[in-house]
Amino acid sequence: MKNIFVSLLFLFSITVDAQSKDEAAILKVLDDQNAAWNRGDIDAFMKGYWENDSLMFVGKTGVTYGWTNTLNNYKKGYPDTAAMGKLTFTSIKVQRLSKKYYFIVGKWHLKRSIGDVSGHYNLLMEKIDGRWVITADHSS
Repeated sequence: MKNIFVSLLFLFSITVDAQSKDEAAILKVLDDQNAAWNRGDIDAFMKGYWENDSLMFVGKTGVTYGWTNTLNNYKKGYPDTAAMGKLTFTSIKVQRLSKKYYFIVGKWHLKRSIGDVSGHYNLLMEKIDGRWVITADHSS
């Protein structure tokens, strides 16, 4: 009985450690996006997204599919650093769905000389080829 308990405790600690590493990697993706945005670098910001035609972005104008379409929408909506402002992300919930998927809910805020804007987001992040990427984004 003692061996079973020790084995279960060991397996639990491995799972918690892996989950902590995944969460840290996911938060780093968001931190890297935040830094890229605040440098005015939308191309680097997009590195957090899955570069695939199946990427789904839901915003105020509806659903956009594809990495390139999402990039083009960002560049159209935020043509310069005045429009981009300074971004702040606040994570509300980081939830592990499986070894391959996480669900994130948070707030975003843009401090801009042309007027601040803010809203909420939820992300589906997927581990693809050993890298966490956003495969679905609903920002409002």
